Amino acid sequence: MQAVNKKAKAIRLVILDVDGVLTSGVIYYSNDDAIEFKGFHVHDGLAIKLLQKAGIEVAIISAKKSRLVERRLQELEVKHIYLGYEDKVPPYETLKQNLKLSDEEIAYMGDDLPDLPLLRRVGLAITVPQAPQIVKQLVDFTTENKAGKGAVREAVELILHAQGLYQSVLQSYLTK
Repeated sequence: MQAVNKKAKAIRLVILDVDGVLTSGVIYYSNDDAIEFKGFHVHDGLAIKLLQKAGIEVAIISAKKSRLVERRLQELEVKHIYLGYEDKVPPYETLKQNLKLSDEEIAYMGDDLPDLPLLRRVGLAITVPQAPQIVKQLVDFTTENKAGKGAVREAVELILHAQGLYQSVLQSYLTK
């Protein structure tokens, strides 16, 4: 865990996948193509806000385009949103260049094979317990909480604790 904390100290950008990380990964279909359902855990949403309060950038890179995801990310005021990218490397490189970051300053949280190219590049690679074994073998940290059930919050708290920022972010809620 000491090696994970050392890597977490350097993080300036957290990139998240959506399905299987921010959501449970279950996809619901209906007979009406206009109806789409996705469930987002409120703790994961607050985790994104905690990162923002701490001055850590947040980005989303997802293979699927979704109006519901766009809506949720707008509510959370996420500035860096890349939806509809099956190859996640180009938006990753764009983010890295635009934010002037090195791989070591970036954390990525993904859950499946399409996430491996980023998980293998970043300074801190994170996944969820239901990820395939190959993914879990190649990451630095696997959350105890499941996808869509507070896994992002767990990862964010790990980063904030490692950087000594958790108490100051917490204090902003205690002094209101």
